[in-house]
Amino acid sequence: MNEKARLSLKDLLLAELPSLRAFALSLAGAEDRADDLVQDTLMKAWANASSFEEGTNMRAWLFTIMRNTFFSQYRKARREVQDVDGEAASRLVAMPDQMAHLDFVDFRAHLDRLPADQREALVLIGASGFSYEEAAEICGCAVGTIKSRVNRARRRLMELLALSSVDDFGSDPELSESVAIAPLGE
Repeated sequence: MNEKARLSLKDLLLAELPSLRAFALSLAGAEDRADDLVQDTLMKAWANASSFEEGTNMRAWLFTIMRNTFFSQYRKARREVQDVDGEAASRLVAMPDQMAHLDFVDFRAHLDRLPADQREALVLIGASGFSYEEAAEICGCAVGTIKSRVNRARRRLMELLALSSVDDFGSDPELSESVAIAPLGE
């Protein structure tokens, strides 16, 4: 764009300032936001002056830029959270899951080290949710035998994992739940 065209574009933009400001006030509702919107519109118009076709309506072109800018900012603002003092950010805490994954890997390895009858009883009761009576029927043994196998399996796992109680798995409830329902053979 040559110097003469730039000066005429500048004059055209300046001539539209009162209309732009009035439209910006109707969109933004506050003077400071309206002034920012006018400035953004003029900056975009100046940066994209080559896309303006001479002989077309400058006001319509500028109003279109302003309207699109306003609605883009509005959509963006809806997804943002005002957090001046950092209070909302301080509540967004995610515990790292590396340790939980490693605990689960250890659990699976030690579960595989249990005798087959104990592992089977523990999986039927703990992971599959069968009652002692149903597990006894599946295994073809007495209910007392299943209870004994589950008890021995739990004690052995606690020993192998060096746990003194179930709470030693940590404060992650998902880990405790995944350990309780871990399927075999994965």
